[in-house]
Amino acid sequence: MTNIKNIIFDYGNVIFHIDFSKVAEAWKKLGITNADEFYGHRKQDDVFNALERGEISNAVFRDRIRELAHKPELTDEQIDGAWNSIFVGIPKGNHELLLQLKAKYRTFLLSNINAIHYDYVHDYLQREYNMNDNSRLFDKTYYSHLVGKRKPDVEIFEQVIHENNLNPAETLFIDDSPQHLETARKLGLQTYLMTAPDTIQQYFKTNGLL
Repeated sequence: MTNIKNIIFDYGNVIFHIDFSKVAEAWKKLGITNADEFYGHRKQDDVFNALERGEISNAVFRDRIRELAHKPELTDEQIDGAWNSIFVGIPKGNHELLLQLKAKYRTFLLSNINAIHYDYVHDYLQREYNMNDNSRLFDKTYYSHLVGKRKPDVEIFEQVIHENNLNPAETLFIDDSPQHLETARKLGLQTYLMTAPDTIQQYFKTNGLL
């Protein structure tokens, strides 16, 4: 990585640890038989894309889950509980690292997320860290359901670049999804694929970016 002045972070499995196997198991328990194809790291039902772009309401999403599970009796709480089971937690030291990086670079959060997960994350931040949101950790945050766009669509990357006058060649994008990095590279950004057991703390310590 050379001449980095800006860093764009994904959230899930970059900053906040998530577990796709846990949510797949939760969907199965609700009665969704194709849970692994229904929602996964690289493939998901279109209902999730719509939810992440803010195109459908939480109520419409939950009704789709009831339809797919063939269980109209499922409660909102059961569905939200299964959906939120993907979250594991924020590793100790990640927030401190982000503040350290913010003092040296322009930093941004770019997350594919939805209203249900957004509320869960903010409740978690308040409960565990006494933080209302992620705003103090970054120069600016971008959540897909609030901007109406999601990765890997080029439009959401272009919005971040243009709104903040970023030079792509001086910008590092860190994500755990190869399809997201592909779009970023086409726009000229430097990229890094985060894969377990690697962590952002390890990455920045070993790559001379701190």
